[in-house]
Amino acid sequence: MHIGVVGMGAVGARVFRYLRSREGVVTSEMPGGHRRHMLPQLRKKTPADVVVLAKPQQVSSAAFYLSRGISVVSVAGGLSEVENLLALNSLARQNGATLVVGAAFSPGISCLLAAKAVAEFQLVEEIHVARAGTGGRACARSYHRALGQRGKEWLEGEWFMRAGGSGRELCWFPDPVGPQDCYRAGLSEPLLLQATYPKARRIGARRAARRQDRFTAHLPMLTPPPAEGGVGAVRVEVRGRKDGQPTQIVLGAASRPAIAAAALATEVAILVGEQIAGLKNEGSGDSKSSDTALGATGLAGLVDPSPLLRAVRSYGVTFWKYEGADF
Repeated sequence: MHIGVVGMGAVGARVFRYLRSREGVVTSEMPGGHRRHMLPQLRKKTPADVVVLAKPQQVSSAAFYLSRGISVVSVAGGLSEVENLLALNSLARQNGATLVVGAAFSPGISCLLAAKAVAEFQLVEEIHVARAGTGGRACARSYHRALGQRGKEWLEGEWFMRAGGSGRELCWFPDPVGPQDCYRAGLSEPLLLQATYPKARRIGARRAARRQDRFTAHLPMLTPPPAEGGVGAVRVEVRGRKDGQPTQIVLGAASRPAIAAAALATEVAILVGEQIAGLKNEGSGDSKSSDTALGATGLAGLVDPSPLLRAVRSYGVTFWKYEGADF
């Protein structure tokens, strides 16, 4: 199995190291693919089965590789970028490739936690995601911009655009992050989760922010972001009915976001590579498995979340479940 990595930032460099340590996986640094002169470089190398995109502005690179039948795992999280990546669904299917969108910390771990919680319900009514912390420099810039952008919220069968920085809510994240004020922003989880759970009444997302963050969200970052942020967290709250009773489940994860993102991208790339190899062995493009494997999709509806979460835990990511008790 040959997996290429595009981008050698805080996430991409880790993905490269993690993959090189896996037996049976050949790893190489790949060209960005969005310029024409990259094609001869790609032809000189052994074509990859899967490419992990860990760089800013991924849409053109994803289209480049998908058009050549190479599957792509993207760690992009910005709302507009995720929308444009999902629009490559037809291109991916036409070329027999898979595009996994949002295989990072948030989105990514957040979508898997939502899928794990949803599995316990007979009826899902609401899904709420909150996140805190950033990975590398590109992630920090995207996180900063998101607060100044309008966010999507799914409510009673319709999309509503909400002003960034509105909807203040105190969210309790796993230790050591703790309680943080969170606000609406241009986050992509509602878009990815609604595609998997269209019957949910409400799906929304918020990010942690300080007063200064809200005032400067429309400006360039006042100080350059560090090479990598500290410990971050995601929190997923699902409400619905379980055994006929109103129920609420809250799951969370804590880690350095770059570590968690790289861990998940690594495991997803290997999983996609195994699926593509299985489809080639079947020798059939119209089987049921190919229908689920090909095209552009988020993680929530792609796989069983439990094995992936267990695999990510081995990289040092901690998971939490809030279980209140009467007193």
